[in-house]
Amino acid sequence: MLSRIAESLYWIGRYVERAEDTARILDVHLQRILADPWTDEDQACRSLLGVMGMPMEDEQFTSAQVIGLLGLDERSPSSVVGALAAARENARGARETVSSEMWECLNSTWHGLPSARRRVEQQGVHAFFRWVRERCAVMAGLTDATMSRDEGWLFLVLGRSIERVDMTGRLLRTHERAGGSIPSWLTLLRSSGAWETFLRTYRGSLDDRHAAEFLLLDRLFPRSVFAALSTAESCLTDLEPDPGRAGVATDAQRIVGRARTNLEFRGADELIDDLSAVLSSLEHTCSQVNDAVSRRYFRQTTAVNWVKGAVS
Repeated sequence: MLSRIAESLYWIGRYVERAEDTARILDVHLQRILADPWTDEDQACRSLLGVMGMPMEDEQFTSAQVIGLLGLDERSPSSVVGALAAARENARGARETVSSEMWECLNSTWHGLPSARRRVEQQGVHAFFRWVRERCAVMAGLTDATMSRDEGWLFLVLGRSIERVDMTGRLLRTHERAGGSIPSWLTLLRSSGAWETFLRTYRGSLDDRHAAEFLLLDRLFPRSVFAALSTAESCLTDLEPDPGRAGVATDAQRIVGRARTNLEFRGADELIDDLSAVLSSLEHTCSQVNDAVSRRYFRQTTAVNWVKGAVS
C-alpha cells in the first residue's frame, strides 16, 4: 500500500474518533456546569482547556467560548467541526481505497455542518453533539460493513484506536479535575455511552473503583482504554506478520505493549490512587506511538501536538 494512502486512512480513523470524543467531552463539561449551580464556570472552563492542551489567556472563560474553540472552530483540527472537515479531506485523497458509502457519509456530514451550526442556535448545543455522535456512528458502521480487512482497514482501525486511548484518557481527566465525586462518574459513564453496559456489569453498584475499572480495564467494552490498546496492538501485529525471532518487530508494538501490560497487571484500587500519573502516561504513550507509526509507515508527518488548538 502507498504510504500516502495508508497515512490518509490512519488520519481518517483518528479525526472521526476525535470529533466524536470531543463532542462527548464537551457534553460532560456542560452537564457538569448545569448539574451544579455552585460550579465556578471560569475555573471549569480553564480545567477543560488544560485537559485538551489549549492555551489560556488572562481572561474570563465561558462555556460559550469553550464550545467555540473546541466545537465550532473550522480552522482547528482539534475541534469537532475541524476534525470532521479534516477527515473528509483525507477521504477525498483516498477515494480509490474507501468505499463510496464511507465517502458519501463524510461528504454529507461536511455539507451538513452549516445547518448543524444553525441547530446549535435554534435547539441548543446538545442537539449538535447528538448529531455529531450519530454521524460518527454511521461512519464507524459503514467502515465495519464495507471495508475489506486488508492493510487499509488495519491503518484506519489503528488510528481510531490510538485516538480513542488518548481521548478516553482526556475524558477521565475531566473527572479527575472535577474532584472525583460520584455524580461526576455518573455523567462520565453516560457521556461515554457506557452507562447501561456498566449497570449490567456491576449490578448497579456505582463507586470510584468500579467506574475506573470499567473505563480503564474492561476487556469487553470497546471504548475502554485497555480494549483500545489491545485493538491497536492487534493491528500493529497484523501489519508486521513476520517479526522474526525477537517477537516484536517495531517500536510502536513495544510502546503499545508496555502500556497495555502496565494496565493489565494493576488493580483498580492502585489505578485510582495513581490516576493522574496513569492518565499522563497514556497521553505520552499516544504521542510516542504516533511518532513510531509515522517513522515506520509514512513519509512526512509529525506527532500530534495539542498546541494552540491544532495538530502540528
